[in-house]
Amino acid sequence: MAFHTRALLSACAMAALCASASAETITIATVNNGDMIRMQGLTKDFTDKNPDIEVKWLTMEENVLRQRVTTDVATKGGQFDVMTIGTYEVPIWGKQGWLVSLNDLPESYDVDDLLPAIRGGLTVDGELYAAPFYGESSMVMYRTDLMEKAGLEMPEAPTWDFIVKAAKAMTDKENEIYGICLRGKAGWGENMAFLTAMSNSFGARWFDMDWNPQFNTPEWKETLTTYLDVMNEAGPPGASSNGFNENLALFQTGKCGMWIDATVAASFVTNPKDSQVADKVGFALAPDNGLGKRSNWLWAWTLAIPAGTQKEAAAKKFIDWATSKEYLELVAAEEGWANVPPGTRTSLYENPEYQKVPFAKMTLDSINSADPNNPTVEPVPYVGVQFVAIPEFQGMATVTGQVFSAALAGSMDADAALAAAQAATEREMKKAGYIK
Repeated sequence: MAFHTRALLSACAMAALCASASAETITIATVNNGDMIRMQGLTKDFTDKNPDIEVKWLTMEENVLRQRVTTDVATKGGQFDVMTIGTYEVPIWGKQGWLVSLNDLPESYDVDDLLPAIRGGLTVDGELYAAPFYGESSMVMYRTDLMEKAGLEMPEAPTWDFIVKAAKAMTDKENEIYGICLRGKAGWGENMAFLTAMSNSFGARWFDMDWNPQFNTPEWKETLTTYLDVMNEAGPPGASSNGFNENLALFQTGKCGMWIDATVAASFVTNPKDSQVADKVGFALAPDNGLGKRSNWLWAWTLAIPAGTQKEAAAKKFIDWATSKEYLELVAAEEGWANVPPGTRTSLYENPEYQKVPFAKMTLDSINSADPNNPTVEPVPYVGVQFVAIPEFQGMATVTGQVFSAALAGSMDADAALAAAQAATEREMKKAGYIK
């Protein structure tokens, strides 16, 4: 009897062990945007294929997500097994040894299919530290009917001179139509993403090769002056409060002639369910000044594995699934090709079905024209197109964004704003030991 009980107990213990071994739970921290919410809805496809892995989701607003994952990864807290992070964090955290290399993803993953510009921004010393879930650049979205009414034709690759001229010609303030909508809301990922990318096309840069801040240069003055002038003459009222979502709403309700912003917005502005102008939208590359650099950015939301995880193998299986060619086909089958996460794989842009999507080619051309390793006209010591991949950038660009937003609101002029940005950035760079 005793033997029988003991055998039963040990069988139960073994069964419990087997059960726990058979269902490993991975915790995924992600941002609360549409593509990620769609991914959660499709998780059953992953768990059906991997019955030994359960998935727990933690979905957060962007600023909260950044705070939580930064704290966790820096302390190797092990709270998350997969994290959604951006192109800004990957090179910094990869260098710090905070992320697990993804160089050993299976051959079927086809890492060479990843778009070179996107893959380059996620690779440090030959190691891929994050897999792109979707990639984006920025481009001009414009009202074809208003452009025609103004007697103008949008070139495929416009200059800033043309954009300024068109913005003024398309403005009809009495009828609440504004020639141009641009980000004015303060934030390193809001107005400074736009203005840093814009400054590249004017020959400006954040730092010279010795890390000296460059806001006291003619190139930055021309950038900021052009932006403030066109926004004051042809932009909507209260623009200093407008970020991506506010401008999206203005464009969809017919109040913007042009909007220069994320390529990922193309599927929203052309969706007749949400956009009143869906059948009147054209696309062009972000403007340049003939200096060899366009004013478009480069960004990817990516999935990465923190070095503190105890569940590396299961986490890699999830990343392999969520950023694979098969996942794109799954979304296409459920939601249509226009809603597939864009900007990550060459094969997507070679797919005849996807080529029918009106904004597919312009998105690809925009991504390919951004170079994170050579983002500016003059040489720089940093990587990043609309950001500088150093840990101090977030703080400095937040302050600079507040100053430039105040200038747009009319509480200081361009010279005062640039002087304040220069002083604040110099102070931080001295404190961090980059300059004396």
